Amino acid sequence: MALISCCFKPLELPEFLDSFAQKCTDPSCCCGCCSALRPRYKRLVDNIFPVNPEDGLVKSNMEKLTFYSLSSPDKLDRIGEYLYQKATKDINRKRYKLAEIAMEAMDLLLQACHAQTTLNLFVESFLRMVQKLLEDSNPNLKIMATNSFVKFANINEDTPSYHRRYDFFISKFSSMCHSDSQDLRESLRLAGIKGLQGVIRKTVSDDLVENIWEAQHMEKIVPSLLFNMQSGDLTPVEDATNVTPPVLAEEVLRELVGRASFGHIRSVLKPLLTHLDRHELWVPNTFAIHTFRIVMISIQPQYSYTVVETLMQHLDNNFKSSPKTRTSLAVVLSKIIAIAAGESVGPSALDIINNLLTHLRTSVSTTTEITAEESQYQEALINALGEFANHHPDYQKIEIMLFIMNTVPDLSKKSKGDQMLQNILLKSLLKVGNQYSTVSFEKAFPASFLQPLLRMARAPHDPTRMIVMQILQALLDRHQNEHVLSSVSVKPYPALSQEPPSRSDIIFTHKYGANIMQALIDSMALSDRVDALSASYNTAALLIVEMSCSETVQEFLLFILGIQQVASTVDTLGAAHRCNLHAIAIALLVLISRVSGINNLLEYAQKIIEARRDEATYYLPPLMDPKKVSTKNLNLSLPHLSIDKLALGECMQNAGMDAQRLNTGAPYMLNQTDNPGHRHSWVDSVSAHMTQRNSSADLTVYNGDVDSVNSSPGLCKKILSPEYNFDAMKRALAEPTEAVKREQREKQLQIVRTFREGEFDDLMRRTEPKHDLIQNRLNELFNSLAVERQITQSDNKTAQLQANNNNEKPVYETKFPELFYY
Repeated sequence: MALISCCFKPLELPEFLDSFAQKCTDPSCCCGCCSALRPRYKRLVDNIFPVNPEDGLVKSNMEKLTFYSLSSPDKLDRIGEYLYQKATKDINRKRYKLAEIAMEAMDLLLQACHAQTTLNLFVESFLRMVQKLLEDSNPNLKIMATNSFVKFANINEDTPSYHRRYDFFISKFSSMCHSDSQDLRESLRLAGIKGLQGVIRKTVSDDLVENIWEAQHMEKIVPSLLFNMQSGDLTPVEDATNVTPPVLAEEVLRELVGRASFGHIRSVLKPLLTHLDRHELWVPNTFAIHTFRIVMISIQPQYSYTVVETLMQHLDNNFKSSPKTRTSLAVVLSKIIAIAAGESVGPSALDIINNLLTHLRTSVSTTTEITAEESQYQEALINALGEFANHHPDYQKIEIMLFIMNTVPDLSKKSKGDQMLQNILLKSLLKVGNQYSTVSFEKAFPASFLQPLLRMARAPHDPTRMIVMQILQALLDRHQNEHVLSSVSVKPYPALSQEPPSRSDIIFTHKYGANIMQALIDSMALSDRVDALSASYNTAALLIVEMSCSETVQEFLLFILGIQQVASTVDTLGAAHRCNLHAIAIALLVLISRVSGINNLLEYAQKIIEARRDEATYYLPPLMDPKKVSTKNLNLSLPHLSIDKLALGECMQNAGMDAQRLNTGAPYMLNQTDNPGHRHSWVDSVSAHMTQRNSSADLTVYNGDVDSVNSSPGLCKKILSPEYNFDAMKRALAEPTEAVKREQREKQLQIVRTFREGEFDDLMRRTEPKHDLIQNRLNELFNSLAVERQITQSDNKTAQLQANNNNEKPVYETKFPELFYY
């Protein structure tokens, strides 16, 4: 090391003439008292330092140095280098006050000269000084260096820097975020978080600098922020009064996530998930929910789906973890998935649903017995699915329900795992159905969704059928009547809300109502449990309340008669089960009479109720539990207490309503196959006329009166009540007996079966004579009309030719008509 040094360089010799008044303060300088040999910028830098370091920066001399820097920007880099050298010597000699003065001077120069084109060279010296201060063990120097770096980060540079690196600053600021110093721990942590914020602002906005989104940097920044956040009380940034490390860390995390693009968001999420795993912050999951909500709120909306997808992948990777951990992950997913639902459309929405269903299937398939913890995990996934579907429009909810329905195992699979999976998936479907607001039944029950749902309503397991009933109730209940109709009763429901069905709902009832009611009858006959029967009654009652009108009341009466017929004719049912079905039938009859406003039906139902109260109260609600009630003394052979079909028809006629369908149609029977179309086709209506005429050739007979009235919407043929005279009584005695009625019913069914299952050629032969006669007659008429038309046309042509010959026009009138004269 040289014992003697000089203050100036050879190229700076002309400047030594500027002044002779100053004295060199450097004892190792060879100039001695010859200050003229020292450069001017060094003299100006030396003059900003006071004799006593406690006095601070000399403001007047600092203004001179600033003016000189602005006047001679080419000297700015040398000034910075000289300040760095002086600060390095002071730090090494523990003269921290002088080092702080040098740092303050560099801050002022940076603020004053940030628009200069030569700033890049000065910045290198500035960053070296900041690094030197951060490397020292003095906490005050670290805090001061951090504040200087933050000021630098807020400056927008005009010229980019291609070689500047921030590796050291990221590592140092991250370590400051974990400081455990007893004296200035909070200040150091705040300084570290501010430094990371400065690095983020300086690097994210400039594409030419180092890529801060690399894993080596994110693995330091994100855990440092989370470490400070978890030490706080999770107070929102908006409600915080003081700037504390947790509050500032949350603000920086919001800024980091908000600046992330689609390709960088996973770089933030991966260290976040790793930190939560290593510190076991999933159980309890309060901090995890808080953190992911910050991420979802701060992220750009179009990228929110990526967060959900990443969290699901993390759930896949933790399929061997404890049920509590997986449950917490699923709960976090359910809390944030609603935010992403608004931006997920089409395939992305179904992809999320498919992933959730896959997790449910995995949970069912990997466990032989569902424990309480595993059940909580499944419920959390179902809630996540429901929250996701809740934020979609109704048409997408229908698609989601149809998608889930297609994943439910078929009834042919009877293993225990398949049954558990059926229940879990149907619960998921119920969760989505509860979020759906039904407007039109035609849209809520497409055929591809309704048919498999009704097949599941005939499942042999009570829990499965009850879930299906809850799904039907959720989709049928448009006026919140589910809780009102939850109990079977013959008393009026005062809180019942009703609205007349629309034309589309009536058409839907004619098309699919029979299938729904048939499935309800089959469901009622499968179990004698009170809760299962109550669920079926609730569904049937909602169906009646929502769809009852003058055009559908006959179908509902046949449905009620079908329930009664099952209770009376099926020998495999228990006594209590039969009694409960009779009670459900009379309760539905009272309900439909009140809803439709047919007083005659209500009076008839009240008579039956009074008779049952006198003779058989077990035929009335409430329902009996077979396990708690003795059924040995129950008399089930009481046909006079049953609902009579003929009496119902008379009530309808007396009310001025059409009862043809009720009189000619058969009640619903057990285990009938579903028909996706209209249950009562033209064959049914025609067969009624054929049984009266005893001929299969009368299919084409036209009854203008009946057809025209029945085809008019909202109109029905009014039938006057007969007079009670001798002729009326004679006709009543001459009515066919039960045997004749049974024979006619069998013949009717045989004809219907023939026209449904018979071959087309056979049907053509049956109607061939009539068709040939009509066809021959039509051919004769058409031939006669054709001959007359030909004669008329020939006469017209002859007359036209004669007229043209008599009235020929001159040539010029033909070629130049008056329209073209000028």
